[in-house]
Amino acid sequence: MMDTSEFAKWSAYAARWSRDYHDGLPGRPVRAQVRPGDVACQVPAVPPEESESWEQIIADFERLIPDAMTHWQHPRFFAYFSANASFPSILAEQYISAMACNCMLWQTSPAATELEEKMTDWFRQAVDLNERFSGLIQDSATTATLCAVLTMRERALAWQGNDIGLHALPRLRLYATAENHSSIDKAARLAGIGQENLVRPATRSDRSMDPDALHRCIRQDIDSGYLPIGIVGCIGGTAAGACDRLGEILAVASEFDLYSHIDAAWAGSAMICPEFRYLWNGIERADSIVINPHKWLGVQFDCSVQFCANLQLQAETVGLRPDYLATAGQDRVTNLNELTIPLGRRFRALKLWFVMRSFGLAGLRLLVRNHVAWIRELESLFDADPDYEVAFRSPLALFGFRLSDNFKGTDRLTGELAARINDDGRIYVTSTPIDGRPAIRVTAGTFATSRQDVLSVHDIVRQVTRSVVDGQNRDDSCG
Repeated sequence: MMDTSEFAKWSAYAARWSRDYHDGLPGRPVRAQVRPGDVACQVPAVPPEESESWEQIIADFERLIPDAMTHWQHPRFFAYFSANASFPSILAEQYISAMACNCMLWQTSPAATELEEKMTDWFRQAVDLNERFSGLIQDSATTATLCAVLTMRERALAWQGNDIGLHALPRLRLYATAENHSSIDKAARLAGIGQENLVRPATRSDRSMDPDALHRCIRQDIDSGYLPIGIVGCIGGTAAGACDRLGEILAVASEFDLYSHIDAAWAGSAMICPEFRYLWNGIERADSIVINPHKWLGVQFDCSVQFCANLQLQAETVGLRPDYLATAGQDRVTNLNELTIPLGRRFRALKLWFVMRSFGLAGLRLLVRNHVAWIRELESLFDADPDYEVAFRSPLALFGFRLSDNFKGTDRLTGELAARINDDGRIYVTSTPIDGRPAIRVTAGTFATSRQDVLSVHDIVRQVTRSVVDGQNRDDSCG
């Protein structure tokens, strides 16, 4: 059994290993270079009967695990949206793990509860939301969105759904475009609304929700006997960075008295920079907003901030206070578990506190601005290269490209190119269908990335392209 002395020894070793791991990331392939089952076959099929030495445990960790991981902190990780872990956040996690508190009630974690209230208010000020919003920290945007959709449902049903179930109540309708994250689909399913009742109004050429189409969908549903419950807007869609024009769609929500939730999980962090806040003009009319500091601001996963204009509505929906959790004489304290689905809660606010103090808003703004500027530079290289075309653009640190029609079988070859790029290992990207055709997404977000790392994408892609496309595949008729 590990005692405090041995714990201190191996904790110090872990700190040195972590330093060396981060220092060595540029020399590693970004994506794991293993096949399914490679790790499992090297782990014994049965647990050990007797204790094993920590020398052996750590040796096995170093032998099996790092090389079989995709390295999300790698400076050339350009896939998905980054899940950053800055060093201040890593230190915070060490303290959180050492205290190992369940922060479900104020009395079980007074400092954690009150710090969370302060940190969500700091973050509210950082993104310039007005004072009508209060916040809490969820594990992920998926949970925040589910809470918001459940609140929409109960508000529209006068809280009958929780009491009597949905079987005898009207058929519900929820509105969000196809540009929204799949967490909206999951919320519709888990909230008992049903996938068929997630209505997707048409979008405009800029991928924003068409407010006229939204209005028509709601009016038609009302006329057909359905009960509209709410609208989910999008700021920074996962595939192509789509941004709804919030002022327009929230005006529709107001007209029909519908609860609104805005998914700004990725792009919301950029709102610490005043020059990007035009992207969510009208946000002050929203009922619920989610932003993930763990996607761009170096606050280690999991740390998803949800803001609500009226937290009491969410508390009435997902909150429950059984007798064994009641605390005499503490009616005026906040018990954050009553605002979300899990009873247990981690001390996530400590990470936000450490990071915001360590970098300051000025340092975090510089990070975001650099990533956006570097991606714009990279996009211009692909724009000027006749072998590629820019498939989509976004106002933030994201764009997509594909092979140009100078090649025969462009769509097939673009898909093959994406796979070859990731097999090569020097960079990691993802692919997505855009307007029915494959595109390769590139987004910058990791703390370690540099301008050189971002701009290297063009050279690496050109090198890999040569292995995918030979001269005979070029369509000379296209130029």
